[in-house]
Amino acid sequence: MKGFLKEFKDFAIKGNMIDMSVGIVIGGAFNAIITNIVDCIITPLINYLIGLLTGGADAAQAVGKIGIFDIGTLVGAVINFVITAFVLFMIIKAINKFHKKEEAPAAPTTKVCPYCKSEIHIDATKCPYCQSEV
Repeated sequence: MKGFLKEFKDFAIKGNMIDMSVGIVIGGAFNAIITNIVDCIITPLINYLIGLLTGGADAAQAVGKIGIFDIGTLVGAVINFVITAFVLFMIIKAINKFHKKEEAPAAPTTKVCPYCKSEIHIDATKCPYCQSEV
């Protein structure tokens, strides 16, 4: 059972899984913005233009409705998007901090010649610059 839980944890915290989840959530929030732009601005504008082109009672109704863009709903969707993006940023930042592994420093590949202070290969027994035994 412990192996199964460890395997599930590794799967859930894997970078690709988190990236995909963030994309889906941000996509849903952005979809709400686009839907509200269409519903609150574009559709009333089209109705107004159709009312003007057709004339008659429809035009009067359209002229009466042109001042009523539902901007509040659109602003609410934008605020919701910003809050969602910020919360996701904080979650990802916490996951990265939790999941960050300290890498051991790489083993040195060079050393300093004690005589001429030149940098030489770690396995060298003779300095190529001053010809001293090291």
